[in-house]
Amino acid sequence: MVNKSETLSFTVPEVLRLELGAIPKTGYYDSTSEFLRDAMRTLLASRKDLRISIALVLYKEGKISLGKAVEIADSNYAEMKRILAEKGIIRKTTISTAKEMDEELAKLKKWKK
Repeated sequence: MVNKSETLSFTVPEVLRLELGAIPKTGYYDSTSEFLRDAMRTLLASRKDLRISIALVLYKEGKISLGKAVEIADSNYAEMKRILAEKGIIRKTTISTAKEMDEELAKLKKWKK
């Protein structure tokens, strides 16, 4: 799997900006980015409800597969199928067009590399 990075910008209060700026100087992290990545991973690890919600949004938008949703939510297929049904999200179980088949084939080839 190719690991892509993207730069994000966001607004923070002055005190938080100062705290974030001090992070690399503490010796705990080499950079503020490294700290923020760790903070996000820690938050998501402790919030299964948030991971499930993120997985549902991405799945519903067609950005991820059911398997990836299971991975993000840290669940299993049966649990994810149950959650999708409870939320009224219809599972995509078949490929209905040649374009979708080509897209799925391209994903498989990319994954196999």
